Amino acid sequence: MNQTIPMRSVDDHLADILGTVRTLAPLELELEQALGTTLAEEVTSPVPLPPFDNSAMDGYAVRAEDVADVPVTLPVIDDVAAGDGRLHALGQGMAVRIMTGAPMPAGADTVIPVEWTDGGTARVGIGRSAPRGNAIRRAGEDVRPGEPVLPEGTVIGPAQLGILAGVGRRRVLVRPRPRVVVISTGAELAEPGVPLAPGQIWESNSYTLIAAVREAGGEGYRAGIVADDAARFMDQLDAQLVRADMVITSGGVSMGAYEPVKEALGPLGTVRFERVAMQPGMPQGFGVVGEDQVPVFTLPGNPVSSFVSFMLFVRPALRKMRGLPAGPTPTVPAVTSAPLRSPAGKRSYLRGVLGPLGTVAPVLRQGSHQLAALASANALIVVPEDVTELPEGASVEVIPL
Repeated sequence: MNQTIPMRSVDDHLADILGTVRTLAPLELELEQALGTTLAEEVTSPVPLPPFDNSAMDGYAVRAEDVADVPVTLPVIDDVAAGDGRLHALGQGMAVRIMTGAPMPAGADTVIPVEWTDGGTARVGIGRSAPRGNAIRRAGEDVRPGEPVLPEGTVIGPAQLGILAGVGRRRVLVRPRPRVVVISTGAELAEPGVPLAPGQIWESNSYTLIAAVREAGGEGYRAGIVADDAARFMDQLDAQLVRADMVITSGGVSMGAYEPVKEALGPLGTVRFERVAMQPGMPQGFGVVGEDQVPVFTLPGNPVSSFVSFMLFVRPALRKMRGLPAGPTPTVPAVTSAPLRSPAGKRSYLRGVLGPLGTVAPVLRQGSHQLAALASANALIVVPEDVTELPEGASVEVIPL
């Protein structure tokens, strides 16, 4: 009977997901907490950057006309260090020793690098001339007052944190990194590091998915293993919803018996379990749970199926939650270096190795349980639903991993 259920396309399933997932509400964070978040406001500078003319080098502040004919020796009348708030000035035929970042003295219009001099402290011998404005950072040359420095929608990385601090911001309005809880199900699963009992395997999916969540800009939390028990699964889910913007489950969604995720969530009426026309990863589920309508992705238990499903469905949803443009996972063109085969009626995502010259070769083992083969791949080769064979040299689209 299950075999008569029509399969949905990858594109339709993703469209439903993106139509359901909501962008996270903005909140104010301290700069130290803002890395990886998305700006929810335009940031402008209240002051010019730099805020004053300052020296770009250690050297001597002079008037350009006084060093037009070299060599020349000038008296050194003062020292100016970075952070010096006093007023300094020099007259004709004088020099002021100046450090990088120090404010320019009144009357000076150029800086002679110390390397062009004898380094004198009372008098300085200068062996090279310099044009007016040499080695001076002018006030406002980086940013003018009121000028935008970061637009809304910018992902905050190290450089963006730097300019936020540079324009005096201590807090910033952002869309936070989504909090994602991962729950693995299966009586056969054991924690890595413990001895295996007969019939057990070490649980790996949650580690793969947590890493993928963090790489996609989310905060990942591993909730541990739940055996094949629907009641225990619901207890674990309820306990995790208080800290989750999204829940990902792994396993328990196939067509056989002992499918706790489907058994637990099916009666709620808010999670749909479907067959998606893809390989690997045909059994899929998606919906919302709890009072806050938290999105839940129920991914298949085979390791490769789980990871491919994440790339196609969860990663775009995380982008929407972060306030970023969201759509199908981007691909790049490549040329096959070996023949490919794919089942009719399903979009295949074959594991492959994308070379530097734009060629891609499938890895030898394509089973949905073969995690080692996935670990050796750096791309997914996309074969459309209506294509069953491709020769060597065919043009394909690939998803870089």
